Amino acid sequence: MNQHAEETMHKRKVAIIDILGKSRSRAAFSRYARPNNQSIMPQVVAVWAEELGHDVSMVYYDGPDCLLGACPDDVDIVFITAFSQNAMLAYALSNYYRSKGAVTALGGPHSRSYPDDTVKYFDYAIGFCDKELLNDILQDCASYRPVGQYLSSPQQPASLPGVVQRWKFIEPILQKAPLMKVIPMIGSLGCPYTCSFCIDALVPYQPLAFDALKEDLRFILKNKPPRTVVAWHDPNFGIRFDDYLGAIEEAIPPASLTFIAETSMALLKEENCIRLKKNGFKAMLPGIESWYEVGNKSKVRAITGMEKVRQVADHANRIMRHIPYLQANLIFGLDSDEGAEPFELTRRFVDLAPGVFPYFSLLMSYGRNAPDNLRYQRDGRVLDIPFHFLNQLHAMNVRPLHYSWHEFFTHVCATYDYAFSPRALYRRFMANSHLGSRFDQLFRGWASERNHKLIRNHRKMCDLLTHDRPLIDYLEGRTNTMPEKYIEPIRTDLDWLWPWLPEGAIYHDPNAYLASVDDGATATEARAGMALA
Repeated sequence: MNQHAEETMHKRKVAIIDILGKSRSRAAFSRYARPNNQSIMPQVVAVWAEELGHDVSMVYYDGPDCLLGACPDDVDIVFITAFSQNAMLAYALSNYYRSKGAVTALGGPHSRSYPDDTVKYFDYAIGFCDKELLNDILQDCASYRPVGQYLSSPQQPASLPGVVQRWKFIEPILQKAPLMKVIPMIGSLGCPYTCSFCIDALVPYQPLAFDALKEDLRFILKNKPPRTVVAWHDPNFGIRFDDYLGAIEEAIPPASLTFIAETSMALLKEENCIRLKKNGFKAMLPGIESWYEVGNKSKVRAITGMEKVRQVADHANRIMRHIPYLQANLIFGLDSDEGAEPFELTRRFVDLAPGVFPYFSLLMSYGRNAPDNLRYQRDGRVLDIPFHFLNQLHAMNVRPLHYSWHEFFTHVCATYDYAFSPRALYRRFMANSHLGSRFDQLFRGWASERNHKLIRNHRKMCDLLTHDRPLIDYLEGRTNTMPEKYIEPIRTDLDWLWPWLPEGAIYHDPNAYLASVDDGATATEARAGMALA
């Protein structure tokens, strides 16, 4: 910090921007769901900043459009939170507000994963953040250019402001949600599992205070608007299952709130599912990940291939007797995948568990956010795909180990077509006994998966990979020239903010993590980006 930190702290005008999506909501499902993409940490920072005596404006962006709130013309500092797919938008916003004299800071997953890139475009890049670090930044509130400062607390905070404290920032955005209104809660930080591809792999598991959780639940029950759903943002909800369900049961009557949560298959035992149903859990999002590896979340660690498909499908069908909406998360492109079999096994799972909503991700290496990324970078397999496409859906920035690009995307397209065919959508609709879940899955499957630009993107990739030599050479690493295929969508999505995107921001160093380790960074420094989202 500079000498300004030694002076008496001024009351700052603080703007906090939560980016809900990288482009305007166009698809029907996106318009329906986008206001519910609110993150917890921007609201936490807003509460802390007010408690520290500053004036706070909360702003929500839907692509380049301000969905709710406004930044004062004379704002002192702008805090932005962003996933990597929103980084181009965040960089442009930072440049725009810097031109008006504001200091800017970026937090969230992108700053954690790519601190070396973030400091080029922000005065502060933030990893772990607690109230003390926030106070230091607000006291300093200085321009650091051309290279900003990377700051991180030594560990994640011991506590976070709950829904009660964050309500003034939650309630307004709920009014923008046309149907279902999602209230974000979190009961724990970090994860006890050590999946080598995951941002939480090296973040110690830490439950938050149960008394605060119970206070939040009572508050929500009393103040919630109609059609409210409580979404747990825990990386894996219910690790201490009896403690969490006991807290819910003590705080509110059975099934008086509707909950959704991401958890592991291993926790969804019959007796636990019965208890979850009794307490209003309507949707669960377990990770299957792969039919060959990463099985510690599904308790089938020693089983692979078709036998794993059968066991997981049988388990999923038993879960759905109690939990009507089950989303199974799978990753395409892991190094254990080879040939047509992984995709064929996924199609068999769709057949054997027809009521499950399959959610497909592509293997992604997000800078320094996971242990596996060092291996990919050492092998020269990580590409400089623009951040705009790094959402595990639209692109893959790791060269597949056992596939050509055309072969890989051909398999991906075939699996999407199968999983969201009219036949599969009908079977999914009929297999679900809960009316609301039936129509939500049908709407999402048709509007967001089958007819969305996502599958059109994959089909276009299959076509381009047959004849587009600049794209093929780029993906194979024979050239560093960015194909127009990647540039034009960024220009379109940023709209009026495109001229504010800093020069060179489309490119980044995909091997910066490896360089930091090779330069002698300590283990702690090397994983400094793995902080609280």
